[in-house]
Amino acid sequence: MPAKTSAGLLLYRRRGGDLEVLLVHPGGPFFAKKDAAAWSIPKGEIESADEDLLTRAKIEFREELGIDPPPGPFLALGPIKQKGGKTVHAWACEGNFTGPPVSNTFQMEWPPRSGNLQSFPEIDRAEWFPIPIAREKINPAQAAFLDSL
Repeated sequence: MPAKTSAGLLLYRRRGGDLEVLLVHPGGPFFAKKDAAAWSIPKGEIESADEDLLTRAKIEFREELGIDPPPGPFLALGPIKQKGGKTVHAWACEGNFTGPPVSNTFQMEWPPRSGNLQSFPEIDRAEWFPIPIAREKINPAQAAFLDSL
């Protein structure tokens, strides 16, 4: 199976001279009690090999947070490869988000082998973090986006 590719946006703002970034926490039962190294930028998988990655990143931002992304400009942060082999392309954009997120949902069998389908939000939280704390929260491979920013 070929490795997957995702695209996302890293929203940032300045607070009293410090830089903060917006990270999202995955929804669903597998991440309910995970915090450190579990957060991510708002992102999602591309639907075709010829899809425009920045356009996909904007769509995923809207689907996960429930608002349109800022108008830009967008700073390419370069792709990274996560532990599972997924490549993630990201762009940074200055903006603000006051939440709460209004995320799309997914269905899965829960509890396992129960035959019951339940719906969960793709993300259950979105929070602003100063860069040092964001480094502790974000998926370790995505910390490279913080360095690029």
